[in-house]
Amino acid sequence: MKIAIIGVGLIGGSIAITLKEKKFASWVIGIDKEEQNIRKALSLGFIDESKSLEAALPEVDVLILAVPVDAICKLLPSILDNISPSQTVMDMGSTKEKLLSLIEKHENRGRFVACHPMAGTEHSGPEAAIPNLFAGKTMIYCDATNSDEDAFETAEALVDQLEMKTVFMNAKEHDVHTAYVSHISHITSFALALTVLEKEKSQGRIFELASSGFESTVRLAKSSADMWIPIFRQNRKNIMDVLEEHIHQLQNMQHLLETEDYPGIYKLIKKSNKIKRILK
Repeated sequence: MKIAIIGVGLIGGSIAITLKEKKFASWVIGIDKEEQNIRKALSLGFIDESKSLEAALPEVDVLILAVPVDAICKLLPSILDNISPSQTVMDMGSTKEKLLSLIEKHENRGRFVACHPMAGTEHSGPEAAIPNLFAGKTMIYCDATNSDEDAFETAEALVDQLEMKTVFMNAKEHDVHTAYVSHISHITSFALALTVLEKEKSQGRIFELASSGFESTVRLAKSSADMWIPIFRQNRKNIMDVLEEHIHQLQNMQHLLETEDYPGIYKLIKKSNKIKRILK
């Protein structure tokens, strides 16, 4: 199977590595606006050649969009304008409601399968791509009933090669849930990093005390702004709702500390421990 991947960074590169290792992809074409990313991907060997989107599109079986969500929104309508009934297009974006509303009436909507792999690291670029990034993680299919049966079967066969679990959601449900389990985590990490960096100005040795607990909490602050600003823009309303509740919980903690209500804090900590049901 011949595959083209737009965006040869962490997600696109890791997909390419696995599909080539499993021999699911006989040939992988890399497409990226950054020439240095293409050179690096070629040197790492997870793409076989580079072409423009216009040149690659007519000759591939599957096209995967692994770029920031605003770029996906810009590219997808024109891609659907030019694909054949035998081709499949997949995206790996972190927001879906705006994207799917954009192409809802497109005559080739059925050739598109909306996907979101709940996997990643705080690193970016081709050198961040790794084998087995997706193994055991969850792939979310959004509004899958709007995809043609054969297009979905192709996407499903590809995802099987990544060894992922699968979940089905509609676009609205997806964007709400990812705001809670992914997007708020990044905002919190960015804010914590800024808090500590501000303190470092007056307490220069603060990072000497940083241990694994701090590192695991703040590591997401290393994530790419180019990827996350479009996510925040497209999922703003849901993220604002989650952020409001998060700030409420922080204010509650602050009040309990101010009033030295340690039994109250104890109850909140014990309540928070119930997260073990989700994160085992």
